[in-house]
Amino acid sequence: MAQRKVRWGVLGAARIAVRKVIPAMQRSAFCDVAALASRDRAKGEAAAGELGIPRVHDSYEALLADPTIDAVYNPLPNHLHVPWSIRALESGKHVLCEKPIGLDVAEVESLIAARDRTGRRVQEAFMVRTHPQWLGVREIVRSGRIGALRAIGSHFSYFNDDPANVRNVPEWGGGALMDIGCYPITISRFLFGEEPRRVLGLVERDPRYGVDRLTSGVLDFPSGQSTFTVGTQIVHSQRVQAFGTKGRVEVEIPFNAPNDRPCRVRVDDGGDVFGSGIETLTFEACDQYTIQAELFSRAILEDLPTPIPLEDALANMRVIAAVFRSAETGAWVEP
Repeated sequence: MAQRKVRWGVLGAARIAVRKVIPAMQRSAFCDVAALASRDRAKGEAAAGELGIPRVHDSYEALLADPTIDAVYNPLPNHLHVPWSIRALESGKHVLCEKPIGLDVAEVESLIAARDRTGRRVQEAFMVRTHPQWLGVREIVRSGRIGALRAIGSHFSYFNDDPANVRNVPEWGGGALMDIGCYPITISRFLFGEEPRRVLGLVERDPRYGVDRLTSGVLDFPSGQSTFTVGTQIVHSQRVQAFGTKGRVEVEIPFNAPNDRPCRVRVDDGGDVFGSGIETLTFEACDQYTIQAELFSRAILEDLPTPIPLEDALANMRVIAAVFRSAETGAWVEP
């Protein structure tokens, strides 16, 4: 008996879709990328031809009206996430939408309402949350191997000062916190298994574009603290460390995990500062985008719980919004 597949349609030909997510979906036995929509017909046909996608629609509306499509992947710019995800839900499609799920808390609440109204599934595409290395780190923390988790320190940055890039357009939800700050926030909530009681934010904005280009935050959890710095105009780098009362865990490539080599996680027993007690754990090479699409597709096909419920996306957006408010007021803010 042939494996049932979810028939996917893709909104737009964004770089992340064409280079990462669509090829990853096509490697899953549960996904059939059947159509792509692009307002630029030539661009859509070029992407579809390169990826072997059989149908191209010249409007997003046409894709949503396609009766053969079961689910939609939405990699559009941030300000189009919620509007087009709601339209997809109302067209009877399930939705996997890129992060951050929306521009603000109210938008995410409207998306939850649309989900409940339509009975369709929708998930924020935080691929890190289902990567084996992060499931492994959470298990190390829960096992007590590093003692009680007390602090998390994260850094994520790259350099991009292109004025035409969507990440540098403030009204489109650009900036460091929305684009990459959402990662250390979600990972901190994931590892602590709690929501922060209050947050503190510090933002430096690009004087030309108005987007935040260097942002730091402190998240005060019931069990400990998380600090992070993200930047869009500094050296490309990323690292996360989780510190317990007995040891620490360091994730080498926490967010852009490669799909062509193993991932490495270092567990330090804290015996000395020279690292003599470090054990390096390796996680087999895998594609986190394939895992993400496969889990979501199986939830649709087998009527399983949505892997990451939309309420989690709402909680993450509340923290993002609180960091921005704190940066404006100079005070602690409760999410």
